[in-house]
Amino acid sequence: MTRKLLGAPAAALILTLSFAFSVGAADRLYSGKPIRALIVTGGCCHNYPFQSQAIADGIGKQVASEWTVVNEGGKGTRGQIELYQNADWAKPFDIVIHNECFADTDSAEYVRRITAAHKSGTPAMVIHCAMHTYRAAAFDDWREFLGVTSRRHDHQSRYLVKSVAKKHPVMKGFPSNWVTPMDELYIIEKLWPGAEALASSVSETTGQAQPVVWVNSYRGTRVFGTTYGHSDDTFRDPVFIQLLARGFLWAAGK
Repeated sequence: MTRKLLGAPAAALILTLSFAFSVGAADRLYSGKPIRALIVTGGCCHNYPFQSQAIADGIGKQVASEWTVVNEGGKGTRGQIELYQNADWAKPFDIVIHNECFADTDSAEYVRRITAAHKSGTPAMVIHCAMHTYRAAAFDDWREFLGVTSRRHDHQSRYLVKSVAKKHPVMKGFPSNWVTPMDELYIIEKLWPGAEALASSVSETTGQAQPVVWVNSYRGTRVFGTTYGHSDDTFRDPVFIQLLARGFLWAAGK
């Protein structure tokens, strides 16, 4: 792996990562032309430098890929990612991973610059607090893009994850008895019409099953999502990383 630090605003971290692991082709999920992936991250509540490295390392070992990481917006709940000021922000990439956490940012103009890129066909993977990002907004553009509406979560616990769409390619090889490391269960108020739940976990508070893995067709664009990803230990779990790798490939059309 090589790492290059690119020019960036003082508050931002932008990295380009390239992977050339000596892994046999038979052991990899995809060995074709490298997929150009962008991770957009920042905001409150999580260890984003570690998570970004874990995503790029974990998927990169299984998938031919090139990675750019943009960490902007500070550590609060009202930040904005400077990258999104450019209307063509997504054009250099084959897929975007959203792992930002800005619950109180509510500018329609700003949010629609993000969703416009995905309406135009850029696939996405959305992780954990991306679902609570822009939750203060009075409009639904981001939620339609995600495929779910969520505004709160249950306590941290170790949750059993049950596949509910075993034939979907994302769930291939997913174990029947996987229990998460300590993580948060998000409460899903709405599964949007274009979304399909792939796995669920049961709330220890209400006894109700909540979608925790899904895919979404956003105006024809593929989006893969999971509400898990709060703790560093979740990103250390090989089952979780394998799930992300398969969701990444599905969203990218590979």
